[in-house]
Amino acid sequence: MIKTIEWTAEGVVMIDQRLLPMEELYPVFRTYEEVAWAITEMVVRGAPAIGVAAAMGVALGMRDFPTGSPSDFDAHFDKVCRLLAGTRPTAVNLFWAIDRMRALYAQLRAGNQPLAAIRQRLVEEAQVVHHEDIEINRSLGHFGAELIPDQGTVLTHCNAGALATAGYGTALGVIRAAIEKGKQIDVFADETRPFLQGARLTAWELHRDGIPVTLITDNMAGYFMKKGRISCVVVGADRIAANGDVANKIGTYSVAVLARENNVPFYVAAPVSTLDLTMESGDEIPIEERNQREVTHVKEVALAPTGIQVANPAFDVTPNRYVSAIITEKGIARPPFKESLADLVRR
Repeated sequence: MIKTIEWTAEGVVMIDQRLLPMEELYPVFRTYEEVAWAITEMVVRGAPAIGVAAAMGVALGMRDFPTGSPSDFDAHFDKVCRLLAGTRPTAVNLFWAIDRMRALYAQLRAGNQPLAAIRQRLVEEAQVVHHEDIEINRSLGHFGAELIPDQGTVLTHCNAGALATAGYGTALGVIRAAIEKGKQIDVFADETRPFLQGARLTAWELHRDGIPVTLITDNMAGYFMKKGRISCVVVGADRIAANGDVANKIGTYSVAVLARENNVPFYVAAPVSTLDLTMESGDEIPIEERNQREVTHVKEVALAPTGIQVANPAFDVTPNRYVSAIITEKGIARPPFKESLADLVRR
């Protein structure tokens, strides 16, 4: 299994996803500031993996803070959490993980635990978040595999695999679980402009695992659906509102509309931690606007004229009416999502 992220005594080790598929490097991020930078710069990406990285960043920031007064410790903890929370606005798993670390910290401080013990418990909790994510993805994959046909082709957009999580994957976890059950499926991977997560990451990950994958450009999806080549679509998510509206990588909405037009089931695979029931609809989800250079260049190669206006929203929102089902580790939610998602959270 790909080790997307790992806690070590030296710091947080992450595969540098900006370099794939040409280079496979695992740098060590030794401070919480370096972890925050890695999240912002997309060394690590994918909502669940961002959450794990944030938890480890909090633990790292407190582990290495010099012993001082409890009030200094409190102030530093808040500083660490605020820096990490400011890295990327759309993926709710980031805030979920930080809130989990905040809750543990508050509990330990209320119990007058020694600062050294608090440091250790934060490190342990970050590792628990990491291990839980892998098990959550396996459970999610088990439920989702039942929706995949015995034979056919699955289309996926962006990368929601082991690279986007602590391991195994959400959308690709569903695909892996289906293959483990003996289903004869292959995968079409959208390239996913402008950051090319499909071309660089999904294709690399699936090819490495021996899963048949065909790379297509983003504007080929409709062609293959109309030809009857696509059996279903499975994507991940960065935030899901209470009504089932789904924020995911830019271009997901277009794929969902094409799927509806061609009677192709459109499934979303995400852990319960990606649900944000405080938001009534996707209209409330903040959409990250990223650097224009991601659109105008591929690495150092310019693709567009200098000085033009560029828009680069990193995500879009797919209205719930286009979503056939939402797959989680607690089961499958179907329309009406307001009721089914709330029920999943209560389980």
